[in-house]
Amino acid sequence: MPDLITRRWTYPAVILVATDLSDTERLMPFALQQAEGIGARLILLHVLAAGESMAVDAVGMPYYDPAGATESAGETLHAWCEVARQRNIACDGMVREGNIAQQVLAVARQFKADRIVLGTRSRSKVSKLLLGSVAEQVLRSANIPVITVGPEAHLAVDAAHPAESDAGVVLHATTLREASRPSAALACQIASAMNSSLVLVHVLPHVDEMERKGLPTGADSVAMRELRVIASEIGGDCSLPIEPLVVHGNPAIEILAEASARHARLIVLGATQRNALQDLTRDRTIYKVLAHARCPVMTLREPKGEPEEAVLGRLATHR
Repeated sequence: MPDLITRRWTYPAVILVATDLSDTERLMPFALQQAEGIGARLILLHVLAAGESMAVDAVGMPYYDPAGATESAGETLHAWCEVARQRNIACDGMVREGNIAQQVLAVARQFKADRIVLGTRSRSKVSKLLLGSVAEQVLRSANIPVITVGPEAHLAVDAAHPAESDAGVVLHATTLREASRPSAALACQIASAMNSSLVLVHVLPHVDEMERKGLPTGADSVAMRELRVIASEIGGDCSLPIEPLVVHGNPAIEILAEASARHARLIVLGATQRNALQDLTRDRTIYKVLAHARCPVMTLREPKGEPEEAVLGRLATHR
């Protein structure tokens, strides 16, 4: 990964916050914390969805009122920008109409955003994640880091200034594919920028399953040796404590358990290639982590793939 891209992603100059306005209380504390720590500019975006511009007149007849919907949304964004400015964070709010995912990607390109922050929702107590077409399209298509803030992640606005003594950890879950090294290096840089330590975790099958196959487990596993190699390779560049960790069990459950036990400030999922991201979404690991994480989750991918113009054109066909 080129050094320029690594720096942009580690110290973003512009963070795009895409909100449906119902999730601002959840998204904004994290966005403020990120922007304040590195002096980034916030762009708050709300895209008017189909039907959102409808109003009802005195006799109960619906009518199209885009100006009213735009004004109402703008007022909400303006109020949050004022909160940001009180903390010396540059902030601008904007309201767009059209295909939501397409507009998010277009605004990210227009303002040269280095990071996108958006929310996700959980449908039920059994926590099947309703990622939604918008979040999923952005997650699959954006060539910059995407941070999702799930329904169980909450940070009070007045707690957006982390104490020096509460540096916490960044938990990087890796598949140990060759493509995981660039994302591990970036996770290390991000952890250093956050004044946090880094935990590199890989989840192996259950111990009894591996023992039946005669495979070494835990600290004796091949995976642990590989994690130690990665930690050694990237440790010199970011100068912070790196802990390699191998656990056994269900990947989503174990990642969430480690993040919760360590009070992680950020989970990094190293799906650095398009096919890797699709594999993870198919086996529901990403879905479950996004649904239940009590901290933001950053999904990383190599900044390669189809040109953004092609992505925007493809998304436009789904209107």
